[in-house]
Amino acid sequence: MPYRRPPAVQARLDARRDHVLEAAVRLLSREGYGGCSVAAIAAEAGISTGSVYQSFAGKSELAAALFRTLVARELEAVAACADLPGTAAHRVAAAVEIFASRALQAPRRAFALLAEPADPAVDTERLVFRRAFRDVYAAQIAAGVASGELPPQSPELTAAALVGAIAEALVGPLADGDADPGEVIPGLITFTLRALGGHDAADA
Repeated sequence: MPYRRPPAVQARLDARRDHVLEAAVRLLSREGYGGCSVAAIAAEAGISTGSVYQSFAGKSELAAALFRTLVARELEAVAACADLPGTAAHRVAAAVEIFASRALQAPRRAFALLAEPADPAVDTERLVFRRAFRDVYAAQIAAGVASGELPPQSPELTAAALVGAIAEALVGPLADGDADPGEVIPGLITFTLRALGGHDAADA
């Protein structure tokens, strides 16, 4: 029978892992992946480097877990737009608005998640989450097509194109760090509505 840790021991290990991840979140938000060495994360957490390795097998596992932790929060915020009233097209536009506004509020962190060179394990996670965001958009696009609100199209293809285009459009403003959300976000919303084949805000 496999060894099972006592619940109290497992709870302590889980709490330490969460503590390390939250320290890594703070550090990434300030320094990006380039500043997230194991030693730097340990210092931010106020623990030894060895203690970090008791929670994570290595830097790759820690980097991937950090990415998953942060992007899961963004995905949750975007997915919540599925419950908003209005047309499918405007729910997709609302999801894009939420994604972009959250990114522009924390440009250093968002740039790290979207585009900063990082461990290969992070690149693998990026692909997984791009597909997850695609699926959120695709579900709304499919509903719009089914109801006749949107013209016939491949929901998955359109959604994938939106995910890629929105991310690419944000990389420059995030890298500059001084983008005006009042200029960037309306343009992204208009682009989204037109890409779906619906009406943009000026035509609605």
